[in-house]
Amino acid sequence: MTSTAYAPALPAPDAPWQEWATYGRAWGGGERVTGEPTQIASLRSWPITFHAYNEPTPGPRWRALWEATRSAYQTFYLSEGEAARPSLADCEAALERYMPELVPTWRRLAELTDHDQVAARLLTMWRMPIFAAGCSQIALPGDDPILTRNYDYDPELFEGVIASTNYSGSRAVLGTSDMLWGLVDGMNDAGLAISLTYGGRPGGSAGFAIPLVIRYLLETSTTVAQACQRLRGLPLAQAYNLAMVDTTGAHATVFVAPDSEPEISDLQVSTNHRLGEVEHPDIAQRLSSRERQEWLIERTQPESPHASEVSDWFGQEPLFNDRYSDGFGTLYTVSYRPSAGEATYRWGTQLLTRTFTDEDATWAVVLRGH
Repeated sequence: MTSTAYAPALPAPDAPWQEWATYGRAWGGGERVTGEPTQIASLRSWPITFHAYNEPTPGPRWRALWEATRSAYQTFYLSEGEAARPSLADCEAALERYMPELVPTWRRLAELTDHDQVAARLLTMWRMPIFAAGCSQIALPGDDPILTRNYDYDPELFEGVIASTNYSGSRAVLGTSDMLWGLVDGMNDAGLAISLTYGGRPGGSAGFAIPLVIRYLLETSTTVAQACQRLRGLPLAQAYNLAMVDTTGAHATVFVAPDSEPEISDLQVSTNHRLGEVEHPDIAQRLSSRERQEWLIERTQPESPHASEVSDWFGQEPLFNDRYSDGFGTLYTVSYRPSAGEATYRWGTQLLTRTFTDEDATWAVVLRGH
């Protein structure tokens, strides 16, 4: 992002979760933002420990994640009042109707929370409070397809978990966790990789939060074509761009939004507006969305670049963002190589490569920025 940007007022680090939820909605929900530009402050440090775990079926490792985050997640979930959230019966009915393949895992997770009814509702991700993340991504098809992305978000609201699972018993899934069992990016052992960026359209509607949608697509699809088909008729809470590649050489970037059918394109690069169209210039400008997309497109034409070169790009401006105090700093770069079954995370010169079968590990990172 640029050195000055109009932004919502940042809550104090120890502010109640409701203030952080309001802050996130101001970015993602199109609320009017007023005030003076945020000025460059001295560099600060944000230490994050990434926890990478391998647990095929939900058990002690997932339970530990729940125990560590339960208070924050439940406060977020109820930030608009319990009456604003759907009943357990409605949540279960929505999951059974639209994602029946996930119901057995959802029930197991609910058991691990000691049958906490608020947790069970939250875990369906049906009609959640809305939130938004920044991000840039590029899908490179071919014999050795690669999906590379930056995840731009608030370090205070990030799980820092890389999960390898096999919840279905027949398909391993590896990716970056969000909302306890959802994913903001990931791949499966069938050769499909998917990641998301916020789609730049404000507001939301009754639907599922996008992290569970990515989990669902990777659990049930083996190709880009199958994933695109499964998106049809699936109610989504907010607008996003989904980048996909698979080992057949196919790729797609799909714009999804509430109350509309998926818009499938062959665009390789996406940031924080609708595919190649800026519908809401104020949001796109705030997130430097057009600038980031054009910068990437210029470098991918006329030839497809080498994967290592692309990874280097994501550590540079304008893709790399150090505005952590504004809630949208780059937390990591990740490149998925589904043909090799590898995901490589990067922070500057630090690299962490994970496969579906790696043992548990922790990885300490210090992010520096404003």
